[in-house]
Amino acid sequence: MLKTIAAAMLMSAAFVVTVYAQDGGKVTIVTSFSKDVTDPFKAGFEAANPGFTLDVQNKSTSSGVKYIDETKVNNQVDLFWASAPDAFDSLKSRELLAKFTPSVTGLPEKVGSYPVNDKDGYYFGFAASGYGIMSNDRYLEANDLPKPVEWSDLTKPEYHDHIAIAAPSRSGTTHLTIETILQGEGWDKGWATLKGIGGNLQQVTERSFGVPDAVNSGQTGIGIVIDFFAFSAQASGFPVSFAYPSVTTVVPANIGIVANAPNQAGAEAFVNYLLSEKGQAVLLEPAIRRLPINPALYEKAPEGFPNPYKDPRFQSMITFDSDVSKKRTDVVDTLYDQLISFQLDNIKGATKAIHEAEKAVAANEQAPARALLTEAHALIAAMPITADEAASQQIRDAFTGGEEKTARQAELEQKWAAFATEKYAAAKAKAEEALALVD
Repeated sequence: MLKTIAAAMLMSAAFVVTVYAQDGGKVTIVTSFSKDVTDPFKAGFEAANPGFTLDVQNKSTSSGVKYIDETKVNNQVDLFWASAPDAFDSLKSRELLAKFTPSVTGLPEKVGSYPVNDKDGYYFGFAASGYGIMSNDRYLEANDLPKPVEWSDLTKPEYHDHIAIAAPSRSGTTHLTIETILQGEGWDKGWATLKGIGGNLQQVTERSFGVPDAVNSGQTGIGIVIDFFAFSAQASGFPVSFAYPSVTTVVPANIGIVANAPNQAGAEAFVNYLLSEKGQAVLLEPAIRRLPINPALYEKAPEGFPNPYKDPRFQSMITFDSDVSKKRTDVVDTLYDQLISFQLDNIKGATKAIHEAEKAVAANEQAPARALLTEAHALIAAMPITADEAASQQIRDAFTGGEEKTARQAELEQKWAAFATEKYAAAKAKAEEALALVD
């Protein structure tokens, strides 16, 4: 009888262990990545880890950070998965990420000049990301446009109304691109470049993947994107090209376990899968085409695929300073919206007037007209605050939430919008005056 009871107990214990192994439960991920990226990883992870089910919740990077912060008391999220490293720094500083040591070892410490992983073990790079200019070859040919390769190219008159970008307030990758230009060129020159491009925009999309969709379809000819949007489009047969401008960066896209994750074991399993050779191989699938963090995978990459560990372009890219970005993220995004996104008609109108006057003055050069155009350019480029003010505690406090802060934020937004409206109207008037002098 005792042997029978013991045997039954052992069978029961075995049954419990088997059920646990076969039913690892739901693993919830908040991510900015589209289904084209997440679906292959979901299928691969669930096949490699029977019993676990990946629940993917898609949110913009900024919305994802806010969601995790707002639901921390009753957290239901296991993982945060996105491209922008400063978003992870923000979560880490708020103690919203859990420390972890992956089982995968031997991966590089840096990609380009940027650390692959958080030095304290709170988040991990799984792919390298570069930022640049995507263009539709057929569109360019049909509109007799040269292929742009530098940010400054996009400020030229011939590209007016041919460019798309996602709003940085809605896209972490666009924010990183904007911040890279500001860090690489400096605050004043960087904003002059961004406004020069802004005056040539055809559209500002709400999500980052709206830009490659517009370029792929020929709705517009040029898009400011993260590199893999162009590489996956090429793999799908779209006639597109991609250029890394000289002022750009390469940084890791990241994964981090959320603090107090409801399924810690599942979260750890997904991080380990993502960093494993099987997980890294998924990055090379045609629908994704991201740059693996594991150098060995480039032996399996398609011909012409960039290798950030060997391509000299990546070694000369600027080192992105996530600390600088983190201090002014909300301010930079709000400035872009108030000066460009929400002022699109005004800045485009002023820019077009300048382009037309520039052409006329070039054909009939006159000093007074040239002086007026110099003033018009300065009015477009003018900024309502300096770099130091953008990072100041006084301005930053207006964007940290709370009723009083919200009122201050609204006040700043109205002030910056009025500034832009006034400057663009004045710039347009100067350009029209210059044109009248030589017409």
